[in-house]
Amino acid sequence: MSHTPTGVVVAIMGPTASGKTALALQLAQRYAVEVVSVDSAQIYRGMDIGTAKPGLEQRAAVPHHLIDILEPTESYSAGRFRTDALRLVGEICARGRLPLLVGGTMLYFRALKHGLDPLPPADPAVRADLDARAAREGWPALHAELARLDPAAAARIRPHDAQRIQRALEVCLTTGRPLSQLQTARAQPLPFRLVEIALLPADRAALARRIAERFEAMLAEGFLDEVRRLRAAYPLRPELPAMRSVGYRQAWEHLEGRIDYATFKAQAIAATRQLAKRQMTWLRSWQGAQMFDGLHPNLGDQVTTWLRGLLVG
Repeated sequence: MSHTPTGVVVAIMGPTASGKTALALQLAQRYAVEVVSVDSAQIYRGMDIGTAKPGLEQRAAVPHHLIDILEPTESYSAGRFRTDALRLVGEICARGRLPLLVGGTMLYFRALKHGLDPLPPADPAVRADLDARAAREGWPALHAELARLDPAAAARIRPHDAQRIQRALEVCLTTGRPLSQLQTARAQPLPFRLVEIALLPADRAALARRIAERFEAMLAEGFLDEVRRLRAAYPLRPELPAMRSVGYRQAWEHLEGRIDYATFKAQAIAATRQLAKRQMTWLRSWQGAQMFDGLHPNLGDQVTTWLRGLLVG
């Protein structure tokens, strides 16, 4: 095993199904590492198959953090992630190990790297009212309201992105000011050297096929049974962040009898591909990351060769 550098953190960013976990495990064969998950769905207990969560054997071989830390009825935030990640990175470095930040939730990476805006905390009453309105009118109608109150924020948010529409409206209603005016965070220097790797598959059709194949494998593994168990074990609602996750949202619709099995599968695969497209859009504009083809057969060798000249402790 190579010498583990000190004061360095490696970020592995990429769209869903681009090989992030496999690359992290390859690096673990070369360095003494611990993984900090940067995934807004893997934080939830019981959501294993549909989030492609690293298995127990993988987590036994390589320590993982920020996995299975919340019940699916709870909420998490980019601000809480930043606090947790900074603490964990400090602890991992103190143990003489290399922290790997691995995931595809780009908002979390952005929060860590650039800091956060001083926004108001969540208001449960306002959120409940917005959820009730969305149930009656639909999220596109609330997006239209957001476009009137905060055109700049609405331009960045899709009409069906319930979580972001809700938060933007919540800020408008509780502060009387548009969210876009409050987002004035400046970059905050990190207490470590951040080495960023972005996995951008060169063959988008190959990524699309991989996404479809992986979802088929999830179904064979029992994804729908997983969602049934979650619905039986917790007082879940479709508007909860956990149930808005790609795949789970479509599974909820199917189990409620609103869409048939074929439609559920097609919509889940399409939504996952759209997620990957948004993640790649983030990454193409990301400053400071070294780009690799996540589907290249020699990805692990390429990355370790590139890192060899950088990770000097």
